[in-house]
Amino acid sequence: MTDALTDVRTPAATGTLAPPEEKAPAARKVPVPGPAAPPRSGARRRRRLGPGKGVPFGRLLGPVLLVAVWWAASAAGYLDPRILSGPGAVVSTAVELISDGRLQGNVLVSLRRAGSGLLLGVGAGVLLAVTAGLSRTGEYLVDGPLQIKRAIPSLAMLPLLILWLGIGEQMKVTVIALGVAVIVYINTYASLTGIDSRHVELAEVLELSRWTFLRKVVLPGSLPGFFVGLRLGVTSSWLGLIVVEQVNATSGIGYMMFQAQQYAQSDVIIVGLVAYGTFGFASDALVRAVERRALSWRRTLAG
Repeated sequence: MTDALTDVRTPAATGTLAPPEEKAPAARKVPVPGPAAPPRSGARRRRRLGPGKGVPFGRLLGPVLLVAVWWAASAAGYLDPRILSGPGAVVSTAVELISDGRLQGNVLVSLRRAGSGLLLGVGAGVLLAVTAGLSRTGEYLVDGPLQIKRAIPSLAMLPLLILWLGIGEQMKVTVIALGVAVIVYINTYASLTGIDSRHVELAEVLELSRWTFLRKVVLPGSLPGFFVGLRLGVTSSWLGLIVVEQVNATSGIGYMMFQAQQYAQSDVIIVGLVAYGTFGFASDALVRAVERRALSWRRTLAG
């Protein structure tokens, strides 16, 4: 019976040592994120490479500073009023021109000319850019002549346009429209041809219709370049207007300035320049506002 019993012996009795018991690994403590500690005085801060946060109406700082320097130089006697009138004389002259209605009438005529040329030029530039950017045949037919036209200033064509169209309003609007159309075409065409070909291949795989392709791929891809061309086109319309209004014109801001040149009225000339600059600055700001709204999906340095 004793043989049947199991011989249970302790490790001490057998003279052998039991292996040491394995300890369970201690659980790692996961740090719980707490409130960020304030930066030390000697800690290195991250350098900001962007232009910084925008300030409302910050773009007016430059023009205001320019007027302040002009006013200070005039008050200190550094400017000859016969060559460059001071801000006070310019303001009083502007008030006189407004009181007798000369300034408003000339401004309205200039705005009508610039607006008509701008609309025609933008429409023609966009149509030609779409034709050349979405079709090889259109590119071969359109891009070459427009690249040649880009090398020829619109003002160089003024004698020929006078010969064809006379010296009336049609010629003036055509000169402005030609300058705007080329600028809008160049930028919109570059933006269209710069669309990633993988987007086009994806649209083909998804079997998008032509209209859906234009709306979902072409339009968003071409808008950045179009707005660049539009801003430059607005500036070009005012530059062309200054020239054409001094060619046998009977009204407009340029005509008023040309007449003032005959009588050495620098204050009237400066009033015209201020009017041109004000409308150019305001129109560019308007295009910027529309661009920010239309391209709100982009994150750029402009903000």
